[in-house]
Amino acid sequence: MTGGPLALKRPAWRLACAALLALLVLTACTPVARSPATATATPSAPQRPALRLIGTAEIAPGTEVLGSTFGGISGIDYDPARDRWLLISDDRSALQPARFYTATLRYGLQGLQVPRIEGMVALRHASGAVFPSARRPVPGIEVPDAEAVRWLPGGDRFLWTSEGDFARGFRPQLRESRLDGSAVRDIPLPDAFTPRRSQGQGPRANATLEGLALSPDGATAWLAMEMAWLQDGPAPTVAAPGGPLRITALDVATGRPLRQIAYVPDAVAHARRVPVGPQLNGVSEVLDDGPHHLLVLERGYSAGAGFTARLYRIDTRTGSDTLALPALRPGNHTPAPKTLVADLATLGAGPLDNLEGMAWGPPLPGGGRVIVFVSDDNFNPAQVTQFIAAEYLPDTAAQ
Repeated sequence: MTGGPLALKRPAWRLACAALLALLVLTACTPVARSPATATATPSAPQRPALRLIGTAEIAPGTEVLGSTFGGISGIDYDPARDRWLLISDDRSALQPARFYTATLRYGLQGLQVPRIEGMVALRHASGAVFPSARRPVPGIEVPDAEAVRWLPGGDRFLWTSEGDFARGFRPQLRESRLDGSAVRDIPLPDAFTPRRSQGQGPRANATLEGLALSPDGATAWLAMEMAWLQDGPAPTVAAPGGPLRITALDVATGRPLRQIAYVPDAVAHARRVPVGPQLNGVSEVLDDGPHHLLVLERGYSAGAGFTARLYRIDTRTGSDTLALPALRPGNHTPAPKTLVADLATLGAGPLDNLEGMAWGPPLPGGGRVIVFVSDDNFNPAQVTQFIAAEYLPDTAAQ
């Protein structure tokens, strides 16, 4: 991996993250499958966690798959009708055109197998062309930054989010595409999603549509920001939680906003262990968990200290509806309460990578529900694409 493509793809903090990890990570990154027996939970693990590790698997950075560099996996979803997985990459057409993969993934009593990547498809703009690279921009077409993906009922179309191309005036996007990569439509988002940095309003660059949850009938999509909008509060620090970020329910057919709730992310878990480098925490994915609940994945990173990930559960009926509030201030809204499901560091999966995606997988033979997590390796030779399969134990979570 050369510095050029990575520099085009990553904002400053991710470049710093990649450089620091390359110096600090000492273990080799090779494809491997692991079962729970390969690691032991830390002493702080709860006696009865709400997640039980099934197994982990890794794909090494720089792995060539179907004529492309596999990596940057920021979203994952499962189609039970066809038993196939969808993986979307956030390569901003720097290495190859923006794309997604289809895969087969198996797990059971013997752990989690390394996924078999079966297809690679380039995403296409409404014009029919593949999305351009920032090195060769095309007027009127953004350089996308894909972050989340969900199958629509039927399995031949899907929704995906892009964090936008702020430098060139493109805001965050929610798109519908076909399995051949062709565009169906852009789903309109409320005007409040437009960045207005000069006015101190709207989403922060590279902290926008990280999470996408879809109701089982495909009618309602929940869009989760990674961090608070500029007018709503600061990014998390080691000393304090972040300002409230917004999670918005949209009618998929029309794009009409239905409800919006505020969610307060944790403080950064660890101070960085080197003089310079990022230390951050935010929401990296959301997942539907029944008629009125979402699972919320918070992912953090501190230079030299590594990655963290915690899974929370929220009731979408709680908290204020913040759609009409131009700014979130103390006293003018009530954030949705959150219940910790699991600190993924306690699962026994070993060191965590940059977990950005999660999806429901096929149930276990006894009927147990399974969540599969996946990491974005940032196309960094010091990271891996990490898959974690875990049984979800709702009897120990808030109901």
